[in-house]
Amino acid sequence: MRKFKAHFCHMVEEKITRPYLVLKEYIRFLVNKIYYKKAYVADSGNVPPEGTPMLIVSDHQNSLMDALGILLSINDRKVHFIARADVFNIHPLATRFLYWIGLLPAFRLAFEGEEGLSNNDETFRVSEQNLLDGRTVVIYPEAGHQDKHWLGRFSYGYTRMAFQAAELGNFETDIVILPACNHYSEYCALRSQGYTRYGTPIHLQPFYELYKEKPRTAQREVNALVREQIKNMMLNVEDVGNYRAIDYLRESVPGRDAARKAGLDPDNLEQKLQSDKDFVRRLDEAALPYDDVNSLLDGMEKLEVRDEDFDRKPSMTEIVLRCVCLLLFLPAAFLAAWPSLLCWIIPEYFTRKVGDKMLRASFLVALNVLFILPICGLITLIATWIRKNFLSAIIYASLLPFICCFEWYYWKLLKSTVSVIKYYRAEKAGQIAPLKELRRKVHSVFSQI
Repeated sequence: MRKFKAHFCHMVEEKITRPYLVLKEYIRFLVNKIYYKKAYVADSGNVPPEGTPMLIVSDHQNSLMDALGILLSINDRKVHFIARADVFNIHPLATRFLYWIGLLPAFRLAFEGEEGLSNNDETFRVSEQNLLDGRTVVIYPEAGHQDKHWLGRFSYGYTRMAFQAAELGNFETDIVILPACNHYSEYCALRSQGYTRYGTPIHLQPFYELYKEKPRTAQREVNALVREQIKNMMLNVEDVGNYRAIDYLRESVPGRDAARKAGLDPDNLEQKLQSDKDFVRRLDEAALPYDDVNSLLDGMEKLEVRDEDFDRKPSMTEIVLRCVCLLLFLPAAFLAAWPSLLCWIIPEYFTRKVGDKMLRASFLVALNVLFILPICGLITLIATWIRKNFLSAIIYASLLPFICCFEWYYWKLLKSTVSVIKYYRAEKAGQIAPLKELRRKVHSVFSQI
């Protein structure tokens, strides 16, 4: 990134200040209580005690949400993230804020070019010193977020950073690498579920002598250990060519039944992940063709119906009741348009402008947390205070996140009602029967896996 000045790295704030803690708790509330229905953290006891030089290495499934999963699950230290460099070029004030919260830029060949890569030397130098000083650094060796539940190739940059930090301290300090995993029930949906898990710490000290003699070999061995742990913790669908079919099967009746047969709750993300990993493994071993699954998905997409509508068998009575509910709550939905429409439209605009659908959740959370909700809250507070009183203003402004949730649920009901109506009409037209039979066949075959 040409506009980046490497010497800005000295601006990174190391102390945990009260404003930082307040901001973190504010983010924790909006993310873990509003955005997520449930946020899981597993094996947090594997996180070494404060003061341990720790490099957290994670899969990269959902851009900013991955970082928030780690940030909000570690409470006793400041976490330094190495993030994509282009976000540091938005505005000088934004750059200062990113450094203040502990971010450092990573420059990528595909985005910043060869000349930009030289700036990584300063980022690595600061990160190595942070590790040597007993701080925590987080890095994503896939060098970019994925768009599916699968593990990409790892860059060796993180192993080089870890060993160079040890070398900087004359190999007297044990650097610890902690594998981590992020997982989501949906990549971008309000009231979804998020999951963060920590693996077993890998101590680099036993590899120091090998590194002195054969640095690349030591890096390869450490990378193999780290990658294997992450791969075993996450849902890794290696058959990417059939990903669409596999994803449908694990989320629909066959996958949910597999969880129940194993005594697990398919609505609990942590337990569903455990079941899904075994289910996908059995699918790979069975090596069955997915032609019928793809035909079923194509048919549902053409008719614009949902899989759950087949089990519900929508009736005219249900449609009428849904429409009545929509009409009854329409006035409330109209009032909730402030600030809900701004909360959805602005992040969607930036998502489309960037052209990366995997940034949808990142824009939704970041823009609302840092800008939209605070600004709308301030406007609401002042306007209500002038028209009513201060107590009413405080209550109204505090309810804005919950108002946005209500609007989202209303929109969800509207969308599902449209789908139900389309299913009902398609069934009356005789278009559902062939799909229903194909679905029964698919579920019968794959439920036996």
